[in-house]
Amino acid sequence: MDPEVFEEWMMTGLITGLVLFMAFIVWDLAKKSHAGRFGTMVLFLALGLGVLGFVIKTLVIGSLEGLQVIP
Repeated sequence: MDPEVFEEWMMTGLITGLVLFMAFIVWDLAKKSHAGRFGTMVLFLALGLGVLGFVIKTLVIGSLEGLQVIP
């Protein structure tokens, strides 16, 4: 297996695992602090915006790499 492919798979898998772990931490924090529905939604919205920013950054970089500048 090519090291670049392995690195890409590991990066995707480990970041997905990290996001899921952070979601668990936020859920546990909301439960222990008795945040209620609105507080839990606000906590997950903040986490979701961070994840959305990471996904958008990945998509933009991928689309820019696909573009070819013609001299």
